[in-house]
Amino acid sequence: MKVNLEVDATPEELRRFMGWPDVQPLHEEMLNTIRERMHAGSEGYDPLSLMASFMPSQMQNMEGFQRAFWDAFASGYGGGSAGSGGKDKD
Repeated sequence: MKVNLEVDATPEELRRFMGWPDVQPLHEEMLNTIRERMHAGSEGYDPLSLMASFMPSQMQNMEGFQRAFWDAFASGYGGGSAGSGGKDKD
């Protein structure tokens, strides 16, 4: 049996129907904070240090970010570890 359901609703209407919170004010606040930090440190602007306060602690340096990326890539590719390069060992 195959059932198709088509809903004609705006994202706002769907959000309210599903009972999801309105995160638009939080989104705007975060963008304003980032914008202020960029303007305050525009001379020595460093995007990684700017975003560090918004990232989980294990991703606050470039090595942690790369490790998280490769771990996610390896687990999606075949469940191997990040050090295996995605290749299965025979």
